[in-house]
Amino acid sequence: MTRRRVLILVCDGLGVGAAPDAAAYGDADTDTLGHVLDRCPTPLPNLEALGLLALLEPPRDGGRGGARGKSYELSAGKDTTTGHWEMMGLVVEWPFPLYPSGFPPEIVGPFEKYVGKKVLGNKAASGTVILPELGAQHLATGRPILYTSGDSVFQIAAHESVWPPERLWEVSRFARGLLTGEHSVGRVIARPFTGEPGAFTRTANRRDFAVEPTGKTWLDSVVASGRKTLAVGKIVDIFSGRGVTSSVHTGSDEEGIRVSIEALRSAEADVVFTNLVDFDSKYGHRNDPAGFAENLARLDALVPEVLSALGPEDLFFLTADHGCETTDISTDHTREHVPLLVAGPAVERGVDLGVRRGFADLAATAGEWLGVPAPRGESALPALLR
Repeated sequence: MTRRRVLILVCDGLGVGAAPDAAAYGDADTDTLGHVLDRCPTPLPNLEALGLLALLEPPRDGGRGGARGKSYELSAGKDTTTGHWEMMGLVVEWPFPLYPSGFPPEIVGPFEKYVGKKVLGNKAASGTVILPELGAQHLATGRPILYTSGDSVFQIAAHESVWPPERLWEVSRFARGLLTGEHSVGRVIARPFTGEPGAFTRTANRRDFAVEPTGKTWLDSVVASGRKTLAVGKIVDIFSGRGVTSSVHTGSDEEGIRVSIEALRSAEADVVFTNLVDFDSKYGHRNDPAGFAENLARLDALVPEVLSALGPEDLFFLTADHGCETTDISTDHTREHVPLLVAGPAVERGVDLGVRRGFADLAATAGEWLGVPAPRGESALPALLR
C-alpha cells in the first residue's frame, strides 16, 4: 500500500527573470539563471527535461521541457523568509525592516550589555568582505562582528575558537528576543567561521532564527492532519519550528539532496521540504556566476537519483524563494520570477503552467494532492495529472 507524498526542493536564489514589479525594487533587468548561463554556458540536460530552461526568455529547452511554470511574489520584499512563507500560503503585506546604516542604539546597547563586549562593524556589508576586514580584530579582542545586508537580517559572526557555535547560537536567540515590534527583522543569523587572517571560512554551523510566522501556513495544516513533515537545511529555522515534525541541518546542497532522497526511500515523512542554500550564500551573494553554474551542474547530476526515489504517488516540486543576480554590482537578493517545476509518475509531461500569481500556488497544488487544503493559492493539479 502506498501513500501520497510531496518533495519540495527550494534552490535558494534561483530567479528566472524580473518580476512584474521588479523596477520598484531596483531589479528591472535581473535574470539570475539566464545571466549565469550567458556568462558560463553549462549543459543541464536533466533540469532541461524538467522544464527549467523553458522558463527563460527566449526558451532554451529545445521544446522538450517537462511540467513547468513560473511564479511571481505577492508579498512585500524579496527575502528568504517572505518567499518561503508565501510558498506555504502565507502572504506578508508589509516588508521586514532594513538597516542600511546599521542598527540603532536601542538594539545594539542591550545586545552589547548581554554579551559583555562592544560589537565590531554594525553596518551593511557582504560576509565575504566583512570577515577579511574585521576578522583579525575579532580574534584579538573577542568582540563579535555585527552586520546586515540588503535583506532584513541581523547577522553575528564569531570565530569558533573564540565563541563556540553553541555560545553564538545562544547569543543569537537573545538578539531574536530583542528584535520585536518595529525592529522585527526577518532573521537573526549566527555566522560561525574558522581559519586564519587571509583565509577565513564560514562553517556549516550557521543557524537562522526567524521571526515566527505571522499567520497559518500549509505546514501547520499538514501537521494538524496527522501527517509528518521533514525540514532539510534551514527550513526549520525559517518557520521557527512550526509545522515541522523532524529536521536535519546540512552542510552543503549535495548533502541536502541526498538527505531528501534517503527520506523518500525510507518513507520517513509525507512532506520533505528542503532548502539548497549554496546557490544563494556561496555564489549569488558573492557575485560568482561560475560557481553558481557549477552548482547547477551538481544539482543536474543528482536529478535522476531524485526522480528514481519517487514512489508511484509522489510529487516532486522544484522552486526558489527569490533571485540573487550574480552579474550586477549589488550582492543582494533580486525581485524575480521563480520556477515551479513539477514531476512524478502521475504528472503529464510538457504541461505549461504559465505565469502563476503568487508562490502559494505550490502549497495549493501540493495540498490538493495530499487532501490538505492550503490557506491561499490556486492549485495547478488538474492541469498536471495524466
